Amino acid sequence: MSRQRILILDFGGQYTQLIARRVREAGVYSEILPFQASPEILDTDAPAGVVLSGGPESVADAEAPRCHPAWLEARVPVLGICYGMQLMVSELGGTVEPSSRREYGRSSVELEAGSSRLLDGWSSGDPVWMSHGDTARNLPAGYRVTARSDGVIAAIESADARRCGIQFHPEVHHTPRGPTLLSNFVFDICGCEPSWTPETFVDDLVADVQAKVGDASVLCALSGGVDSAVTALLLRRALGGRVVCVMVDTGLLRLGERAALERSFEERLEFPVHVVDAKRRFLDALSGIEDPEMKRKIIGREFIEIFAREAERLASSRGERFDFLAQGTLYPDVIESVSVRGPSVTIKSHHNVGGLPEHMPMGLIEPLRELFKDEVRRLGVELGLDDEFVHRHPFPGPGLAVRVLGSIDEERLERVRGADAIFIEEIRRAELYGAVWQAFAVLLPVRSVGVMGDNRTYDEVIALRAVHSVDGMTADWVPLPHEVLQRTAARVANEVEGVNRVVYDISTKPPATIEWE
Repeated sequence: MSRQRILILDFGGQYTQLIARRVREAGVYSEILPFQASPEILDTDAPAGVVLSGGPESVADAEAPRCHPAWLEARVPVLGICYGMQLMVSELGGTVEPSSRREYGRSSVELEAGSSRLLDGWSSGDPVWMSHGDTARNLPAGYRVTARSDGVIAAIESADARRCGIQFHPEVHHTPRGPTLLSNFVFDICGCEPSWTPETFVDDLVADVQAKVGDASVLCALSGGVDSAVTALLLRRALGGRVVCVMVDTGLLRLGERAALERSFEERLEFPVHVVDAKRRFLDALSGIEDPEMKRKIIGREFIEIFAREAERLASSRGERFDFLAQGTLYPDVIESVSVRGPSVTIKSHHNVGGLPEHMPMGLIEPLRELFKDEVRRLGVELGLDDEFVHRHPFPGPGLAVRVLGSIDEERLERVRGADAIFIEEIRRAELYGAVWQAFAVLLPVRSVGVMGDNRTYDEVIALRAVHSVDGMTADWVPLPHEVLQRTAARVANEVEGVNRVVYDISTKPPATIEWE
């Protein structure tokens, strides 16, 4: 691997890992460090450049995260993104103040007169993705404004362009020219060469698993989605027959999910699956629980207890030691659940991350926890996973528990399960399944008055959601054809007992998340 690398200081931004990914995609190795990292790394690790990430704090707060001043004065180029730019301005002698209005979501930039090495290839009117409540007012000496957004400073550069800052997020999919900007920084300003490739990525992951597991065996939790399937295939390559796949039927699965997974793994991949029927256990544990955080923690607890029991049973029957549980945890799960490298805000606990009990009876193997969905799909292709699995829409680990808002019972689960199946069927019928990143139905905890057969009804409401995304960190709603929505709504009202109204969610992420809970 080339020694050329870009170091990224993490100030808790939801998109920090995306920055690293975009740099890697450009062919340069990148690594994320906590914002408290010692600046001695600048000498010992010899990076080609430094990026200061975004973050949820305001630089005006006394407790706001600040890196050592030496990072801002490094001999190598520095790029500040969102909070990172505000920190540069504030620490180097400029001023940052609360914006007169917050900017979240789409915006566009207007370039200032004069050339900009960082914005080379950009044009006025180019769209960007904003997420900030503060703005730079006065710049440090030697800096100039290179772009604005509705009059707000959107980009700055030092005279030699080796110190740059931007208020928007070039790393997200919804800033189309973001890769151009990052390439300008990495190649033109930092002087890197595109010499790093992920060709040995699988081998690296396999080696990591082998080093951690040693001669023990592993239980791999299968959910039916691509993440757990790729995890299973990766573990089989690393450990051979010392990995056993276990699927827990929680009663929270999509229609036909259990049968489809068994068929795919046992028939197509020749990978036996042990199925544990725990529907009654999960429904009893979730009875009367409405808070989504409690749901996730209960599900995490029940999963661990079941897997610990299965580990003992299989160890006794097979004469093996199952010391580890493998999960298909991805980076969006991690960054939304816990603070990893920086002071990131917990958005929601995922049952396989923030929902896990504090004391675990088994060690965890999560080889995909630094990856995003699109990277996992590429890894699945490399490991021989078929297209049907690779391109399946994401499904949350807690299953339909977080798509039934409010209390959970078998009747409400059947409603959302039926509506979801109808929605997906209509999307497939319109040949749009592959064009949509994720689509699903949600049962809302509200009732509305309706009329069916001249009679008054007072039934529940289904919300439909379909989004475009690349990695799950940002998302935009899909303007599905009206006829698809019309057919779906009509079928749900006619075929799903207890539902008389269907609505369509047109929220972006941010400010919403993709799932409702």
